[in-house]
Amino acid sequence: HSSTHTEFKVALSEENINLKTLRDLCFNGNPPLLRLCCFHFTILLNYLPLDQTLWESFLKKQREVYSQFLKEMIIQPGIAKANLGLSREDVTMEDHPLNPNPDSRWNTYFKDNEILLQIDKDVRRLYPDMAFFQRPTEYPCQLILDPQNDYETLRRRVEQTTLKAQTVNRNRSGVTNVSSPGKALNLYPSNEYEVLPNGSEAHWEVVERILFIYAKLNPGIAYVQGMNEIVGPIYYTFATDPNSQWKEHAEADTFFCFTNLMSENRDNFIKSLDDSQCGITYKMESVYSMLKQKDMELYLKLEEQNIKPQYFTFRWLTLLLSQEFLLPDVIRIWDTLFSDQDRFHFLILVCCAMLILIRDSLLAGDFTVNMRSLQDYPISDVHTILTKAKELQDHS
Repeated sequence: HSSTHTEFKVALSEENINLKTLRDLCFNGNPPLLRLCCFHFTILLNYLPLDQTLWESFLKKQREVYSQFLKEMIIQPGIAKANLGLSREDVTMEDHPLNPNPDSRWNTYFKDNEILLQIDKDVRRLYPDMAFFQRPTEYPCQLILDPQNDYETLRRRVEQTTLKAQTVNRNRSGVTNVSSPGKALNLYPSNEYEVLPNGSEAHWEVVERILFIYAKLNPGIAYVQGMNEIVGPIYYTFATDPNSQWKEHAEADTFFCFTNLMSENRDNFIKSLDDSQCGITYKMESVYSMLKQKDMELYLKLEEQNIKPQYFTFRWLTLLLSQEFLLPDVIRIWDTLFSDQDRFHFLILVCCAMLILIRDSLLAGDFTVNMRSLQDYPISDVHTILTKAKELQDHS
């Protein structure tokens, strides 16, 4: 390990980083000491320029851009809403919240609320087996949490929208119809809905803001369930970095890295592209056509049992395997994935390797047993999986 460690240091100490060297080192799995450094996430996701002398000014500029997004998309609407309550008389019909005109600013506001509630529901459950996302961040967003601010934050917006929705339900049916969390209670820690005191915010609230701003800037795709699973590991990498400069700006940097990753991955989330070459259907079928080349016997067995690739590879591919392994392992897989020149082809190799590694039990099992293995993948050692994928790649 120590020699790789030195190579890494050398690779990162050059003024102009050689992307190929860095890719090769990351591909072979980072020494744990360096896994924590966000450098190569930012480089492999094309966020940082390769010339290190530009980093400081570049990061400063990007973080300012992000602050601007916060002001325009969260703070401005919040101020407008707060002012509305203060002085009713000067509200023109044009901008009255009940104005049915689709262009009215409020119409956008209410539409955004639907997206916000969906994001809120999903981010509160990020990695329930880890306490991290429920914990307060050391660097809450001062712009938003400043006690002097009287405007509406996303947190307050969610609370008010949820309350309204509950009242509506109650009025409609005469009985309260707020769906009870029921068995969800055992799944998530009891503090799932515990909101932190003013002035502090949990990591999941930061992730919520990132996704909300992404949705506002990308109305064509907005927010689709599952994006929360893709932004989670990126944010975690920045927010747990030993270097406080990365930690402090985790929100802005995550936003840009996530945006870059989504620009390559968004086709998986867009239904209309489904049948095109970049759509998810094509990718799912590629897993089977590769399996057919690599292990005909296993391929025929899955065909015979009518186990279709969409039954399990949809989640594997769309969410970049983030649901199949523990977070540190997901990051380890992503390291290798992002450092491959053709990362989505490599993802297909990884899926294929996962099938071949459990071939004996798949060949022996019936439909039900096999579906269970594929839905809840039995091997947790990602190193074995990556080694197998690399072997398949070398032999192709």
